Amino acid sequence: MTKSSSVKAVSLDVWETLLFERDGFDAERHRIRCANLSRVLEKHGVSVPIGKMQRALDSMHPWFREVWGRDEDVTHHDQLEFIVRAATDGTFEAGEGWLSSLSRAYTSAFHELPPDLNPDALPLLRWLKTRGIRLGITSNTGRTPGFVLRDFLEKEGLAEFFDAMIFSDEVGVRKPNPEIFHLLAERLKADLGSVVHIGDSLRSDVWGAKNAGMMAFHFSPGFGHNRSAQIDSRSLAPLEERWSASDPRVIEPEATITSLADTANAIQQLTRR
Repeated sequence: MTKSSSVKAVSLDVWETLLFERDGFDAERHRIRCANLSRVLEKHGVSVPIGKMQRALDSMHPWFREVWGRDEDVTHHDQLEFIVRAATDGTFEAGEGWLSSLSRAYTSAFHELPPDLNPDALPLLRWLKTRGIRLGITSNTGRTPGFVLRDFLEKEGLAEFFDAMIFSDEVGVRKPNPEIFHLLAERLKADLGSVVHIGDSLRSDVWGAKNAGMMAFHFSPGFGHNRSAQIDSRSLAPLEERWSASDPRVIEPEATITSLADTANAIQQLTRR
């Protein structure tokens, strides 16, 4: 059994761990995203009604399903190019001069309807830092790219605590692919067996981290989830949720915590087993 004295680093998931969602926000972000993308393309001389833009974004799902099914990911740039091709029936390509404005439109929904910061996050990060534990983020992304999440965490005063941040759209692999956890450990300069990963998904976070050679705490607060997104065909949430529910390769976590405030006690409990 790994002892807490050998815990040299902690890795944290972002969505529904460090950040909480509000029910209904996913659908509203979809509406905002489509409206803003249509407006930007109109400025570039391309008319795409909002309804057609919605269908273009919906058409991304089979692509995501195929790539995510390999535990790989696509870049933010590739998503923008896909959207323009789909929205214009292949008539237009996303020119270099368009990418900046398209990116702002695509990520605008996150800024207009930001998630809530887990109130226990900052006290936990301070506690870990005072004990010399290195901190990292290992997070999958969807339509919100890593650079937007990184900027948000900086704005909220959390980014300064982290020694490394790994986002799937930036490295091309997704949890539970062991490679993403190995990258995090490498950047933290920590042995895999000395890292505890904390996240809400049994498949992506618990099985993924343990299969990669780390320890894992399952974060299960019972709130902070966008419940309606799980049954919304326009949301990306059902794609990962379906795999989580059907994957039988779940490994028991070292601990299940209902609050990030329980992390300190969970780490300390490892020495008493």
